[in-house]
Amino acid sequence: MTPTYGDVKTACDRIAGDVRAVTVTRADPGTVGDADLWLVLEFMQYTGSFKARGAANFVAAHLEAGTMPGSGVVIASGGNAGLACAWAAQRHGVTATVFLPETAPPVKVAKLRAYDADVCQVGDEYADALAAAHSHAAATGAIESHAYDNPLVAAGAGTLLPEILTAMPDGLDTIVVAVGGGGLFTGVTVAADHYGIRVVAVEPMNCRALNAAIESGHLVDVPVDSIAADALGARRTSAMALEWAGRAAVHSVLVPDEAIIRARHALWNHRRLVVEHGAATALAALLDGAYIPKAGEKIAVVLCGANTDPTDLVSSQGC
Repeated sequence: MTPTYGDVKTACDRIAGDVRAVTVTRADPGTVGDADLWLVLEFMQYTGSFKARGAANFVAAHLEAGTMPGSGVVIASGGNAGLACAWAAQRHGVTATVFLPETAPPVKVAKLRAYDADVCQVGDEYADALAAAHSHAAATGAIESHAYDNPLVAAGAGTLLPEILTAMPDGLDTIVVAVGGGGLFTGVTVAADHYGIRVVAVEPMNCRALNAAIESGHLVDVPVDSIAADALGARRTSAMALEWAGRAAVHSVLVPDEAIIRARHALWNHRRLVVEHGAATALAALLDGAYIPKAGEKIAVVLCGANTDPTDLVSSQGC
């Protein structure tokens, strides 16, 4: 099932008041040529990433429909999606079980437990955690959520764009988003297509699941090797993402890790903004020239998450 703009609009109404309204700020003139650049500070969202939107919509929709089982929700993720799912479940008094690899950072395990999630560490890779989540759902009847490949999750992520337009009443030409599995990309693209806005989909050169699928015309598995892999390291994008990449005005571009690092440092040096490498990937497309806007083009770049270790941000570095 592929989400529509109607699904995004329903999600807007459903999660209103449950998530933080997005903050949008104008970048300094000349940051990207003669373009009119705006920064979307979605990393200030609950749990530190846009994932809260999709999780809130997923949990609320199932409660609304009476399809949330007593055993709650289960998800395989040690990252932003797991944190968002646990947060959304806690808000509604729903049990959340999160499976993650034994190699997951202790800080993320602690955060999950702070949201009252039942945390189960299994194996060394995400695939091990995913298999365990499937088994748990089969044994308990818990409903499975997904980090990105679910229409409710994607529609929830798409609520970001109407909020951006509310904050920018004079309109928008282009929105730039980083792509991992494709949940944010799908939701934003559904809404952007409705409003006639161009989407620039940005991926690291060595984490290019959507770009490779567009190039091949079908879903493919890709190697994952990037500094932003903890957030954007999907081996395969979703069918929803590929479908909307073909239906809407989408430009798919790639950036090297070096550009991602420079963009992250630039945000710190010039704005004192701390974001994760996945969020800096979107800005890297503009600073590195992977996407060259026209003079006067009004662009919003989504800074989608900040669950990162800031200790490597040194003020002497940047661009």
